Amino acid sequence: MKLLSVNLGQARAVPYTDHPEGVTGIDKRPVAGPVRVAAPGPKGIGGSGLTGDAVCSLKHHGGDDQAVYAMAREDLDAWELDLGRALPDGSFGENLTTEGLDVSGALIGERWRIGAEVVLEVTSGRIPCRTFQGHLGEERWVRRFTERGAPGAYLRVIEPGEIRAGDAVEIVRRPEHGVTVAMEFRAKTTRRELLPRLLPARDALHPETVEAADKYVARYNS
Repeated sequence: MKLLSVNLGQARAVPYTDHPEGVTGIDKRPVAGPVRVAAPGPKGIGGSGLTGDAVCSLKHHGGDDQAVYAMAREDLDAWELDLGRALPDGSFGENLTTEGLDVSGALIGERWRIGAEVVLEVTSGRIPCRTFQGHLGEERWVRRFTERGAPGAYLRVIEPGEIRAGDAVEIVRRPEHGVTVAMEFRAKTTRRELLPRLLPARDALHPETVEAADKYVARYNS
C-alpha cells in the first residue's frame, strides 16, 4: 500500500459552483516534494489539512474532520473504463491518491500511517455535489457517483508531519465495529435506515453523521 500522489488545488473561478465568489479548489493536481499535513481547525474556520491546498466553501468542506480526502487509484481506474476517458490522479478533487488500499472499504476510525510521521483517521465518505459534477462535466454525475457507492474517505489528522508521493501507507489501527466508509455513505444518502447501525463507531464518526444518526434514532426508535 502506498501513496501514488499528493494533490493540491488553487482557488479558480468556474461557472458551476454555488460559492458566492464563484471559485472552487476542486481542481487538484499532483505536486512534487513534501507537503505539510496538520489539523486545520474547526469546520467553517479551518480549510484543508494540507499546506498550499485551497478549500473555498468552508461551510461544506474542510475542517478538522474533513482535513484530507483520499481516493483509491483502483476506483479511478474503474471509472475510466465506464467514462471512456483518462482520470489523472486528483481528478476527483482528492488530496491523496492511493494504491493497494481499499479506501471506501476502510473502517470508520481506521488509522493510516503515511511515511514516517503522519497518522490519519478515517471519518466519513464524500458526498457528491454540484461543483463535483461541474468539474467532471458528466451528466447525472451526482446520481451515478452515489449509485456506485465508492466515495473515497475523509480523514482527520492525528499526528501531523510531512508526506510525499511514494510514501508507504500502513494501517496501524482497525476498530472492531465493522462500520465502513461505504456503509456510512449509504446511510447518509440512499438508505437512511442504516443510520443507527453507524453508532458503534460514534467516537470516530464525523460529528454531522453522529447528529443525523441520533436524530433518526430519536424519531423512529424511541
